[in-house]
Amino acid sequence: MADLFSLILMIIGSVFMLLAAIGVVRMPDLYLRMSATSKAATLGVICVMLAAALHFNDFAITARVIAIIVFLVLTAPVAAHKIARAAYLAGPGLWPGTRCDELEGRYDHDKQELTGVAAHARPDTRAVAPPGNSTPGA
Repeated sequence: MADLFSLILMIIGSVFMLLAAIGVVRMPDLYLRMSATSKAATLGVICVMLAAALHFNDFAITARVIAIIVFLVLTAPVAAHKIARAAYLAGPGLWPGTRCDELEGRYDHDKQELTGVAAHARPDTRAVAPPGNSTPGA
């Protein structure tokens, strides 16, 4: 039974890694390619690692697999964010079909830091009275 679950996890992991590879080839710009690889490939590797832990059924291997999974979950999003930030500064450009650039007008390229919320993206910060209470202090 463990071999069957191991096989299923191995196939699922392989499919996710294949989808990540297809995403790298098919996506139109760097940011979408990174999204495909950082999510699908990480999930694929996690499934393959779980399949290895099930197949070998050894505490030492399972402990290593858990350490690898924790390492991947902690480092993959950080690495993708850092690469995307460096790419945004280098300026390879967004895909022309991109609808929203949330950093446009908010990023100071000289200081390499966010300068604040853009005027068009500011949330409404007015105080709202709780429902059913129309007067303050009543």
